[in-house]
Amino acid sequence: MSNAASCALPARLEAVREARQFTRRTLGQWDVGDRFDDICLVVSELVTNALRHGLPSAQAESNGSDDHQPPVRLHLMRWTGRLVCAVRDPGRTTPEARETDDFAAESGRGLFLVDSFADSWGWHPLAGALGGKVVWALFGLGTPAE
Repeated sequence: MSNAASCALPARLEAVREARQFTRRTLGQWDVGDRFDDICLVVSELVTNALRHGLPSAQAESNGSDDHQPPVRLHLMRWTGRLVCAVRDPGRTTPEARETDDFAAESGRGLFLVDSFADSWGWHPLAGALGGKVVWALFGLGTPAE
């Protein structure tokens, strides 16, 4: 069994809320067991990183009115036993998890959280006219009850 869903997100930080809502609606239709909250948290972090680091800084802070910029796009893909969250953005910078001792910090922990809650994560550059990159996180969903 497989499912897939995706949505384009506007180039503004408020889109993180839209991504969370989309993810909660989608996961509510899929059986992801006890990984529901982990997946929602990781999607929030990946989308936040895409908007903060994958777009020109002036655009992420604006109202997102530049229609020429390729959008940030969220993809959720589920197969039996696993789910992948993938976020595409036009940025070309390498995502790096920062090591931090300040667990109360309000920023700088996104990929640390992704690494902590996902079973694995990674990224790859995109070729072609759009360019950019995709950052993904993988979740094992266990085996369905028979």
